[in-house]
This record gives sequence, structure tokens and C-alpha cells, in this order.
Amino acid sequence: MSTLKSAEICYLLAFPDAAQKATEPPQPIRGLKDAPYFQPLDITVRTLGQSHVEAMGIGISVHRQKYDERIQVVECRFSLPDILSADSNQLCETIQKALTGMLVPREHQESGTFEQYVILLARELDGTPDDFINDHAIALARFIRTQREVFDQKQIDEILSSRVRYSKDDLTLVDWEGALVIATDGDYQSDIELLKVGNYQLLRYRMVDQTLDNSLRLINEKFRANPRRFLPGPTRGEIRRIVQLRLDIMLDFEHTEQNLLLIGDWYTAQLYHAIRDEFYLEEWKKSIKDKLDNLQDIIQTIQENFSLTWAGLLERVELIGWIVLLIGYFVLFFMEEIFKKP
Repeated sequence: MSTLKSAEICYLLAFPDAAQKATEPPQPIRGLKDAPYFQPLDITVRTLGQSHVEAMGIGISVHRQKYDERIQVVECRFSLPDILSADSNQLCETIQKALTGMLVPREHQESGTFEQYVILLARELDGTPDDFINDHAIALARFIRTQREVFDQKQIDEILSSRVRYSKDDLTLVDWEGALVIATDGDYQSDIELLKVGNYQLLRYRMVDQTLDNSLRLINEKFRANPRRFLPGPTRGEIRRIVQLRLDIMLDFEHTEQNLLLIGDWYTAQLYHAIRDEFYLEEWKKSIKDKLDNLQDIIQTIQENFSLTWAGLLERVELIGWIVLLIGYFVLFFMEEIFKKP
């Protein structure tokens, strides 16, 4: 049976960070294979610092970065004995919860607006990568999904199916909750950086989607809650604010798409494609586009209602004016008849 001789755990956290922009120039994403021939485009990355913390008696190195002045990505590295054992799996889960409580702001913990991802970094194997995965399939599935339940064979095959190879002895397995990176020379950082980018993009999509949901709900409450109100309809300023909101969301969404176009070698393209598939990023993209289209339809409806409402108001004002004028003529007529009497 293939055994694991040397391994480490990398735990990633990503959450919104609205802190003020730093004055230092941004840095390129480092550690990528074959750099500088491929880079994620237009992503600004700033290093916020490195530190060491302790959880459950285990020393952990913490590396903080900020992506696009919006998202903080934290890389936590630590080691455990006999990583794939049930005891270490449980301890790893406890450490992850402790790190989340220490590093993620409480408001994001309560709202769930953060991403977490666990990566097993394996360096020395007694056997081939495929033999190792097949021999430890159950334990790897539990580690990646951070669960203690027993999976059936179909679930295990699904968790361990998305594999990308850089060489005969190097392999990366990607799942939507965790990954396994096998690199005989210890060159994990390239894969970690791409997994960071995937988690960053997923959180950005979630944030845009949440903004859209809140906007649609507020518009519904504002313009449909009381259709028989006395006021004629939305004001021009309200319509302008809604249009500007859609434009801001659309630009944010397009930036999220454009800044993650990758240029590079076949391995990078394959790994990034696997990450997009496992993180369901295309489904998030389609859902946001549909909601943007719905928001545009609502804006058009409001604009049409605005035009019709004010046209109707002007017609009513004109009718009232004619009625007032007619009443005035009647009053003058009766007053004239009264003064004519001897």
C-alpha cells in the first residue's frame, strides 16, 4: 500500500475587507509555474503581513493578502502527525473552526459571507500518486469534505475524480471543499495561488449576487408595496439611482470576469478549468447575468410607468384646470345676473 511520508495542511480563508487602501504599490501574484508567461490579469495583491498563532496546541503560520482592495485572503499552514487518521482528521476540523473564529470578522461569520478551503500538501509518497489516492480513498474523501461520515463508493469516486497532472509524479486533485496537491519537489505554491484565485472569484460572485438580491427586494418594496398611493410614481431621481445601481453592479461583475482571464501553459489552463468546474463558477456567472437582465426589465418597466404616470397626471391637471375655469365662468355668470337685478 502506498504511504504518505511527508505532508502539510494549508487552510485558506477569504472574506470581505473594507479597510482603507494602502499607499504601497500592488504586487504581482508570485509562485506561479513558468511565470511571467501567465498571470491573472488586473488583480492587485497586497501583502498585509505574516504571523504565527496557536490553536489546539499546534503552531500555525498565517500569511495575509488583500485582493483588489476588496477581499482578504488568509493562508494558514500547519502540520499534524498521521494526517489521514481519524484523530488527526478531527483535530484538523477543530483547528479550522478555531482559525475561522480568530481570523474572520464576526459580522462575516454571522452572515456566512466568507469562503474556507482546505488543501493537503503531500511531498514524499511511497508509490505513485494514483496508487496513493486509490489506497487511501476513504480517508482522503473524509479529509477533503471535512466530515466523519462514511461515504458510499459513488460519492468517493465523485470527490476524487477531478485530477490534473503536471508530471508523472505530480498531481493535483480538486474538489469544491478541498484539494490534494502532490508535488515531489515541494512546489505547491503555484496550485495554492490558483486555488486562492478561485475562492476569491467565488466570494466576489456571491457578494454581487447578494447585492442584486437586496436591490431587487428593495425595489419591490418601494414600488410595489402600495400601488394605490397618492403619489404619481417614482421620481426621476429614484429612477436615476436604480439605473446607476445596475451600472455599478454590472461593472463589478464584468471586472470579476475580466481580471481572471489567464494566459499560460497547458497545466495552468487545465487546473484553472478544473477549479471553475468544481466551484460552479459558470453557474454563478449565469445566475448573476439572469438577475442583471431581470433588473434591466424592471428598470424599463419603472421608466415606462414613470412616463405613463406623469402623462396621466398632466392630463388630470389639465382636466382640473378646465373644470376650475368652467366653474369660474358659472360664478361670474351668476354674479352678473345678481347685479343686474333692480
